[in-house]
Amino acid sequence: MGKMLGGDEEKDPDAAKKEEERQEALRQEEEERKAKYAKMEAEREAMRQGIRDKYGIKKKEEREAEAQAAMEANAEGSLTRPKKAIPPGCGDEPEEEDESILDTVIKYLPGPLQDMFKK
Repeated sequence: MGKMLGGDEEKDPDAAKKEEERQEALRQEEEERKAKYAKMEAEREAMRQGIRDKYGIKKKEEREAEAQAAMEANAEGSLTRPKKAIPPGCGDEPEEEDESILDTVIKYLPGPLQDMFKK
């Protein structure tokens, strides 16, 4: 009746021991769960690696590492950022082609305009 009215609860003398055993059981279950999932992930990774080997695919980390190594090799000894690659056909054409383009445009103009541009 004392419990119902908010009185003192009866204390179990083995409560501390039972709580400690419960905590230990929880820790053990957690370790078993982690071991199970680690084993499953290792099996998955082995399967993934087999697929990578079969099709010649590299891991994302390996590709990033290779790209980073290439950038470092190019920038070695440089104090500035690496230069951007110039697309082919930008600025490396001789001026003779510009004249031939102009001649092509003049060909399609009417006669009096052609005379004006040829002068």
